[in-house]
Amino acid sequence: MSARLELKDVSIQFGGLRAVGDLNFHIEAGELVGLIGPNGAGKTTVFNLITGVYQPTAGSIQFGGLKIPGHKPHQITRMGIARTFQNIRLMPSLDVFDNVRAALIMNLCHGIAHALTRGPKYQEEEQRLENDIMELLDIFGLKDASCTPCKSLSYGDQRRLEIVRALATKPKLLLLDEPAAGMNPTEKVELMKLIQFVKDKYQIGVLLVEHDMKVVMGICQRIAVLEYGIKIAEGTPDEIKCNPKVIAAYLGTEDQKQKPDA
Repeated sequence: MSARLELKDVSIQFGGLRAVGDLNFHIEAGELVGLIGPNGAGKTTVFNLITGVYQPTAGSIQFGGLKIPGHKPHQITRMGIARTFQNIRLMPSLDVFDNVRAALIMNLCHGIAHALTRGPKYQEEEQRLENDIMELLDIFGLKDASCTPCKSLSYGDQRRLEIVRALATKPKLLLLDEPAAGMNPTEKVELMKLIQFVKDKYQIGVLLVEHDMKVVMGICQRIAVLEYGIKIAEGTPDEIKCNPKVIAAYLGTEDQKQKPDA
């Protein structure tokens, strides 16, 4: 199945509020795309539409040629779309390993009989699962913390663990909702390298929502910009940086950034 995501004329309305309007947008397999805009522009709403949390009022959303609306979030995850959240959604009482293991349950093949008897098939699959988890944790520098309760991790490590858990579902498309939020400059540089590495290693598409423009401009191949739920621009990072509509709505000029508040 192709991993192309395509939104055609997608809108969603909450009462009298149109949160997203007539959005046309796509991501090709293996592409790293940014989605930016002011607070309240509709970026997380787009994520919620793609992952089945919300159903569109109008328009179509397809992934690999399959229609997404009407499917539940866990079904969409099985299709190959995984996401992280603005607010960390880890299970604080579980350790790092088990937080990731929870995401892999959907891919287990052994049935209850094998689990009860703990036969060879069960043992083989459990070993494969452990190897997969430890490989991911190693990539993200969390291997030594595998037995640590996730609530004891630093904020930056919790952010990375969320990405690990999403990757554990073996997605074809990964949605990252402000993964650099709360990270210091050094952590952000490392995060950029990791996102690029993960995209290339696992050959997956990535849709990135992020307010840190150094992160977005530094790794995205293409960027779409929302304002009040409407796409006002789309292009390469260089094109977006110079787009008058984007400068006026979101980026601002250097003089505007340096001007003190009234």
